[in-house]
Amino acid sequence: MQPQPKGKFWPTVRVMIWEEAERLFMQEQARTMDCYIKPERYELREGGYFHTAKLTVLRNLYLANKKQ
Repeated sequence: MQPQPKGKFWPTVRVMIWEEAERLFMQEQARTMDCYIKPERYELREGGYFHTAKLTVLRNLYLANKKQ
């Protein structure tokens, strides 16, 4: 059993980042190949998808919070 995540912001945002990174990876795979491959987390980090997703998610959260 995994320990209960601490905090309110980062545990939620981390999940959003991984989902966005996987979506970016799948978009790239769809353009280059016609097969469905579920990526490993290390592949998402090595390919730069995690970093791009992190910037995208944090920017979207900032803009959504700024509008309120």
